[in-house]
Amino acid sequence: MTSAARLAITGATGFVGSAVIDAALGHDLQLLARRKQAPRKGAVWVQGTLGDEEALDALCRGVDAVIHIAGLTNTPDPAEFEAANVTGTANMIGAAKRAGVRRFVFVSSLAAREPQLSAYGASKARAETLVEASGLDWTIVRPPGVYGPRDDDYLEMFRTAKHGFVPLPPGGASSIIHVDDLARLLVTLAETGGHKSIYEPDDGREGGWSHKELAQAIGRAVGRRSVFAPHLPQWALGLAAGADRLLRGDRAKLTADRVGYMCHPNWVARSDRRVPPGLWQPQISGEEGLKSAAEWYRAQGWL
Repeated sequence: MTSAARLAITGATGFVGSAVIDAALGHDLQLLARRKQAPRKGAVWVQGTLGDEEALDALCRGVDAVIHIAGLTNTPDPAEFEAANVTGTANMIGAAKRAGVRRFVFVSSLAAREPQLSAYGASKARAETLVEASGLDWTIVRPPGVYGPRDDDYLEMFRTAKHGFVPLPPGGASSIIHVDDLARLLVTLAETGGHKSIYEPDDGREGGWSHKELAQAIGRAVGRRSVFAPHLPQWALGLAAGADRLLRGDRAKLTADRVGYMCHPNWVARSDRRVPPGLWQPQISGEEGLKSAAEWYRAQGWL
């Protein structure tokens, strides 16, 4: 595939999608968005949703590859995951096939490894099954925790760390990846073919980060020498999820479904799912990336 390949991207206005657009500079882009967007050089905006067959057909028309990022990561109603993540992915596969697109890059989640823990993880696991059975030239990417500019999930940890306190789930470890590294990987996979693999990328830190290590690293990023980072039991997180729902309603960040997979002890990217080093390697270490994320939050007045 040439460097000027035409790419279709779903979720283009989101946190990861925005970074992918930046990483895809030089490509011709067709971008799906729910609402009308400002013109962007080298890009065609297609207004619609994952349930709009006409919009998806327009999105995929004439492209060389699809990067399917759009999906639902958090909702107070777990039933909504099925429509967004499973049916939405099936619709994208159908549109790609109708348009004759062969290359399909699907952004899943490490949560798909343990589908019994959450409705979110179960929906991503079912979507992966559809992609694998699609007959397309597919690659599935299971990112760990994604952080960086524009992210408002890790932002809450940065905000509490600024005050010297980061509440944690029960003991365990997880991997993280900077959004710019993930974006480079997704564009690289769209440019190349023949993988038909499930990759679990990360920041290159062997064994990931223990929850306490990550809390302390975020503390250093916001200028704290140390932070108080207690492990909370699952029942306490469940109560916190209920309180968040009362306070923020449908905008709650901590839901009962999220508590289900937050309390799993191992969300570390596995070495047997590593991206081949000749294809892609992370460029942003955790310490460096967390510091730059904190600087971006400050510059935006978020922190």
